[in-house]
Amino acid sequence: MAERDAVSSTDSRNAIGEALYGLVTLAVKNGPREISLTAASTLSTLDRTGARRLTDLAVIEGVTQPSMSVLVTGLEQAGLAERRPDPADKRVVLVALTPEGYDYIRARRRAGAATFADLIDKLPGDEAEALAAAVPAMNRLREIDSDRRAAAAGLTPVTGPNATPAATGEDAAR
Repeated sequence: MAERDAVSSTDSRNAIGEALYGLVTLAVKNGPREISLTAASTLSTLDRTGARRLTDLAVIEGVTQPSMSVLVTGLEQAGLAERRPDPADKRVVLVALTPEGYDYIRARRRAGAATFADLIDKLPGDEAEALAAAVPAMNRLREIDSDRRAAAAGLTPVTGPNATPAATGEDAAR
């Protein structure tokens, strides 16, 4: 019995993972194309965590430091990000969202959410309710991933009990 439960739990997790992956694929295919996925992910990281060192961003996004430098230069030229001195250590440069970058990433999220909302409207009520009930778990998955990436970069977790106000963006509210 326990073995069957373990198999069914694994099967269930795999089915959920496949469904979520399919939705990610849908979101990527239908998303805007003005900037690369890595640039969009970097803007999203800056929105979630606040200003970061370029080296931290490179580790979090899984690219080399020179690649991140080129990417940030492009975001600067587009007016979406800026480099500025770290108030705690003037020798350090931080990358931060500009107001335009903040507006861009929010508009991108709203457009993506609208695409899914249109699809959800086509579901029967019980299936839409099941998705609504899963929202806290889906949000928690994002938090777990953010914390995992922050830990891999040797940074303070963005969420959870060890998060700092700066890491959660509470002090960067606009």
